[in-house]
Amino acid sequence: MSDRINVLLIGSGGREHALAYGLNKSDKLGTLYAAPGNAGILQLAQKAEVSESDHQAVIDFCKAKEISFVVVGPEAPLVDGLSDSLRAAGLDVFGPSKEAAQLEGSKGYTKDLCAEFNIPTAAYARFDALDAALAYLDSNPAPIVIKADGLAAGKGVTVAMTQDEAIAAVKDCFDGAFGDAGAEVVIEAFLQGEEASLFALCDGKSALLFPSAQDHKAVGEGDTGPNTGGMGAYSPAPVMTADLTRQVMDSIIQPTLDGMASRGALFTGVLFLGLMITDKGPELIEYNVRFGDPECQTLMMRLESDLLELLLASARGELADKQARWSDDVVMNVVMAAKGYPGSYEKNTVIGDLSAAQDTEGVQIFHAGTALKDGALVATGGRVLNICARGSSVTEAQKRCYEAIDKLNWENGFCRRDIGWRAIAREAN
Repeated sequence: MSDRINVLLIGSGGREHALAYGLNKSDKLGTLYAAPGNAGILQLAQKAEVSESDHQAVIDFCKAKEISFVVVGPEAPLVDGLSDSLRAAGLDVFGPSKEAAQLEGSKGYTKDLCAEFNIPTAAYARFDALDAALAYLDSNPAPIVIKADGLAAGKGVTVAMTQDEAIAAVKDCFDGAFGDAGAEVVIEAFLQGEEASLFALCDGKSALLFPSAQDHKAVGEGDTGPNTGGMGAYSPAPVMTADLTRQVMDSIIQPTLDGMASRGALFTGVLFLGLMITDKGPELIEYNVRFGDPECQTLMMRLESDLLELLLASARGELADKQARWSDDVVMNVVMAAKGYPGSYEKNTVIGDLSAAQDTEGVQIFHAGTALKDGALVATGGRVLNICARGSSVTEAQKRCYEAIDKLNWENGFCRRDIGWRAIAREAN
């Protein structure tokens, strides 16, 4: 890998800004291109005027710009089979095949894999008709979890604590609240415990563990209100001890890689495990086949190894002897969202100068839903900015995050003020 390589990064969120930040540290990087990018990413990469849904156009762009490696950030292009098209054209790709991406693209696919390969997860049933699903709820009362089978931007899951909530959630899915994603529904047993996220870089055969993180899904403080794509995260998550992590590798990650291989769908890319730590040990809630957002931002700030080398090793099946070095710092990410999110919100509101916040000690700001319009930074999405900070403890990282947030000038923004509350309570004891 002596020659520098040109890379195309697919995506436009906070996760992709963090990946661009990580890739830019590599002395192996030639030119970084991004499609479509955001205002933050495009400070680090050249804009690729190409649509991820037009596979041939992406291939032609790569050939024209001598790009040999494509990093796919979000899940939708993976489920759409973009990586298969690119690999067939002779490009290295970070991200799984269309078939392997079914681990995120279909909740039912994953549950069936767990059943076949004895991977610990909640008991479940699959339904493609409303009446059968409602009949199942009659004999399996709340609390219970209702999931739209397909991709629903992190919003297709309802943890129903009452029977009325469960019935409403099932009806929502079949009434089209999540489009095609809700044409089939998975209903599963409610797991009691503490959630954690774990990431493993995979090359089809072996896995390299990345650190744990803990996400905060609910929009409101105290983990109240509707689920979102994530309102904040921190890494590492104290709940994931070394012993628990080994259990997860042995009982969940390796059996998944072996199971996918036996199906002829080698899994390469990053496996993102949503876990519940129960009295029985770790159980799989769900898989994602890309880095978490907002967790990726915390990982990229802690990573001390060459990200480009690691992602290429995953793409080329060469992870077996690779190690990754990590900072001992805690990193926290607090998401600034547009008022109204995850419901409807105003777009194109102006965000003031970020430099005072960015200059706060230990702080790095990653852009999510942003763009430059007529020279002004504007908010274009629901989750807009990621205010990240490192510290020697969760308490210190949190203090720095909110210190930076208090220097922001964006009237239409809001955030949760309690990110990391569980870990901070632990540190206080």
